[in-house]
Amino acid sequence: MDFNEDMDKQNEDSRRRRPRSFLFFLFLLVTAIALLYYGKTLTGTNLVLEVSIQEFLDQKKNGNVSEVWLEGDEITGKMTNRYKKDNKEYERIRATVLPAHLDHPDGFQLLADGVAPSKFHYNPPNVFFYQVVLPFIPWVILIVLAWYFFFRQIRSSGGPGNVLSFGKSRARFISAEKVKTTFSDVAGIQEAKEEVQEIIEFLKDPAKFARLGGRIPRGVLLVGMPGTGKTLLAKAISGEAGVPFLSISGSDFVEMFVGVGASRVRDLFKQAKENSPCIIFLDEIDAVGRRRGTGVGGGHDEREQTLNQILVEMDGFDTDEGVIVVAATNRKDVLDPALLRPGRFDREIMIDLPDVVGREEILRVHVKKVKLDRDVDLKRVARATPGFSGADLANLINEAAIRATMKKLEGISQEDLEEARDKVLWGRQKKSRVMDEKDRRITAYHEAGHTIVGALLLSDVEPIHKVTIIPRGMALGATFSLPDRDRYLTQRTHCMNRLSMMFGGRIAEEIFFKDISAGAKDDIQKATQLARMMVCEWGMSDKMGPISYADNEETMFLGREIQKTRNLSEATQWDIDQEVRKIIDEAYVHARTLISENREKMETISELLIKYETLTGEDVDRILRGEDIVPDKDGERAREEERAKKSNSPEDPKPGWNPGESPLAGPQQA
Repeated sequence: MDFNEDMDKQNEDSRRRRPRSFLFFLFLLVTAIALLYYGKTLTGTNLVLEVSIQEFLDQKKNGNVSEVWLEGDEITGKMTNRYKKDNKEYERIRATVLPAHLDHPDGFQLLADGVAPSKFHYNPPNVFFYQVVLPFIPWVILIVLAWYFFFRQIRSSGGPGNVLSFGKSRARFISAEKVKTTFSDVAGIQEAKEEVQEIIEFLKDPAKFARLGGRIPRGVLLVGMPGTGKTLLAKAISGEAGVPFLSISGSDFVEMFVGVGASRVRDLFKQAKENSPCIIFLDEIDAVGRRRGTGVGGGHDEREQTLNQILVEMDGFDTDEGVIVVAATNRKDVLDPALLRPGRFDREIMIDLPDVVGREEILRVHVKKVKLDRDVDLKRVARATPGFSGADLANLINEAAIRATMKKLEGISQEDLEEARDKVLWGRQKKSRVMDEKDRRITAYHEAGHTIVGALLLSDVEPIHKVTIIPRGMALGATFSLPDRDRYLTQRTHCMNRLSMMFGGRIAEEIFFKDISAGAKDDIQKATQLARMMVCEWGMSDKMGPISYADNEETMFLGREIQKTRNLSEATQWDIDQEVRKIIDEAYVHARTLISENREKMETISELLIKYETLTGEDVDRILRGEDIVPDKDGERAREEERAKKSNSPEDPKPGWNPGESPLAGPQQA
């Protein structure tokens, strides 16, 4: 069955219009019935007056009724002279006939008296209709409505066409002519593009590989964090090869009916073979490809049957048929090993977060759709966004465009991009929140504590980007640190200095206010987590040694065993806790020493924060050098020239930062 995007859109519009058409038809039917029975009573002299049966008989006895119609239990009379009541004229009167009149032998005579026989019309009631048919009408209506809504639901779950097509594949078919995505639209993942180049060559000319006896991989697994461009790369492969593209999500296979998932898998591969050469793209394959086992749900649920069918289908076709299966996931750890063996997903391609060069390339792709000012430096933005994925960078450009639009600017400026980055990382500023003077002072000294420690440890921690006491996100204030390079390795010295910076805020409160607040909650949580990772996972404790003590506990519902045996004794756990405490105490003492030795600089930064609310990293550097700073009217420091000079320095940063290695990517907040 050949589908394209236009047909899918038309079918979807048709399904949306069906309920409205049905309701409109029902409305017209009811309106027609109402007009049929009551149309004569709407306007003019054809108005019918409802009267009692006694009044009707009196009017007939007085000779004011010239013609009578008796239908069922209703009697209608045509007036000789128009009946006047309430300033209205009525041509007819109507009454309900009493059962006693219909049952009495002389009842009809009483109703007919005073009217010529030719003017008395009698239609006996349809007993069969009233006693047999009429009681069943509500049930018939209920059955029709139930049928309509039930089969409508089946159609919506099974796709367009036959009401029993819920076992058909719900894959989106895009013909080769309609696939417009190419490698020019994919940036920041150059190695991944090079690795799939042979797949493209095979789809263009399968016979070329057969000459030497080579076998192209049957399946390609794209692994990477969300937003790194896995789906975009799969579509670009189709566009570069010029072949159709069948796309479906893992969750689309499983429905409430038993066997639907397996049926959809069979139909998917059938469509692929009919349209070969083509690409099957299984997005979020972990939804159906999780490891089988004896966990919750047992070993015979609908999801596992779907997985089994995928395995059978991948074994049942050959690459000579010109079908390549591409799957994407960010949870490779939960996939069933049967999926990853040779002959199924033969090749695994890691799609990492882009480095500084990749981020600049991605930014240039996204800015094609927006208007930029001439002073915008995308290289500077790329250097200031380590750890951003392609989706994050796209969101950054969009937020900057929205900000520029709200300010009624002609284009996006560098300031818009930097504010959008801060908003994406740390949240929107809450300038409307009012704090009393005591809370502002505590917050200022807290953030100054983070700042002074971070600035004095500049060589081993991320440089200070900005410090503010303007609430942003959930924090009353924040000290923003941005890495000056991508960091792939985390050293012990770096971790210890990060811990010291975390405790700077709490220590400043102790020294200057002789008390502590709850503002260090987030700092304590992050510090404890980092210290435990240093001991249990990274082997940075001399006493515990290079041994992994991490708890490899599996989450329920992943198809694994629910219960796991803990391989740590109570003595070992005690030693781990002591080592974690030792590391934290060491960092705490180090931070306290730095703040105590720089009390004057601490107070200067704190008082300037109270006065101006925001200081930049350049302002902090000037304070440490003993120089004066001159803030602008908005509280932001006018140091654009210096930042531009520093950002455009010829030294390229060394790659190296992976946010997955440390929980400290981002600002240190109160």
